[in-house]
Amino acid sequence: MAKEKEIEKPKEENKGGSRMNMLTPKAISALADEVAKIMMSRLPQRRKKPHPSSRKIENGIFLDTSAIIDGRVFEIITLGLLSGIFVVLDSILSELKHIADSQDTVKRERGRTGLDLLEKLRKTRGIKFLFYSENGEGLREKDVDDHLIRTAKAKKGKIITCDYNLAKKASIQGVTVVNINELAHRLKIKAVPGEAVHVKVLHVGKDITQGVGYLDDGTMIVVEQGRDDVGKTIDVVVSRVLQTAAGRILFSKKI
Repeated sequence: MAKEKEIEKPKEENKGGSRMNMLTPKAISALADEVAKIMMSRLPQRRKKPHPSSRKIENGIFLDTSAIIDGRVFEIITLGLLSGIFVVLDSILSELKHIADSQDTVKRERGRTGLDLLEKLRKTRGIKFLFYSENGEGLREKDVDDHLIRTAKAKKGKIITCDYNLAKKASIQGVTVVNINELAHRLKIKAVPGEAVHVKVLHVGKDITQGVGYLDDGTMIVVEQGRDDVGKTIDVVVSRVLQTAAGRILFSKKI
């Protein structure tokens, strides 16, 4: 009886082996693929970061190089008069770096100051800021302007600049533009003839009998017979206003 059992046992093993032999290579491959899919589905999935060009920019405010090195735009931002996300294109940043490396001392200083102000803005809490890359490096000056206008238009944003020609070109193409110089001009004090003004006389005018002072917004005011009042703060009355290419000049008489 013991011998019969020993003979039956290998028969069962052969039966199992025959079942394995029934699986074809194609079936084994399909089974392996299914196992792999199940294992992959159980692994934590990493989300791919969107490419910069695919990011959605809402209320984008695109800063031009001229506005950055001018610096006044940062005061406006600090006051909270502009809301949205402030954007600097890679082409604008490259142009700014080029200015910061200039051999001209004044340009170099203004460029470095602009870079410092951008870095300070980037770190300011509560302000949304973005360096935006869209293959804009190595562009010429005109190309940089065109690239800025195209991008702002595509993203339905606005441009902040001090460049008169850029502002005009962008406006023609339907892009909203804020020209810092135009904004400053509109905010100047509108003194009219007959209005009394309190002013400090700083120096002698072109005519040696005149004294010259400046209002808080930088408007020049010429004081007739004000030569002897240099260094003093006096009351004057505006007699006439002269509009020049450089701005307005007020002429006044002592009260």
